[in-house]
Amino acid sequence: MGLLTFGINVTLDGCVDHQEGVADEETHAVFTRMMDEGGAMLWGRVTYEMMESYWPAVARGDVEAPPAIREWAVKLEAKPKYVVSSTRKDFPWNNSHRVAGDLRTGVQQLKDATPAGVLLGSGELATELDRLDLIDEYKFLVHPRIAGHGPTLYQRGLPGTRRLELISAKPLRNGAVAMHYRRARR
Repeated sequence: MGLLTFGINVTLDGCVDHQEGVADEETHAVFTRMMDEGGAMLWGRVTYEMMESYWPAVARGDVEAPPAIREWAVKLEAKPKYVVSSTRKDFPWNNSHRVAGDLRTGVQQLKDATPAGVLLGSGELATELDRLDLIDEYKFLVHPRIAGHGPTLYQRGLPGTRRLELISAKPLRNGAVAMHYRRARR
């Protein structure tokens, strides 16, 4: 069984708005490594549609991009992508699949079928999966910014505090810090 790892950009005040982080080659390289370490991506519909609207064009070369960003796009194009959606059923982006039915069962089956692990990249979906006790690890890229607005990490709350064990912390040249935590099981 593979691990479910929640990986996301977050500001110091908890904002997970994708426009608030430092978007440079160094941060894209961090997420490329995260993606390389996992066997599949998992998103909610809104995140999937945001990604689908931009990254395939970068992978095709239709959008000019620095090498690290193009590398991310090409690898993302090939990576299996799973989407939780109750409203959308058609996912034409290369290697995209729908997770249907019961959320706990569908995601657990995905974890069981993906020994290299699954990288979760949607904040709202992470809240739901954390409520179901399905997230094993957390990889936050903490940006040196205070956004002063939302959306924020876990803004809809959790039933209780999550104890985490620090695996690693790596400061980047741009001031962000790549944090890796594992869920502490009682």
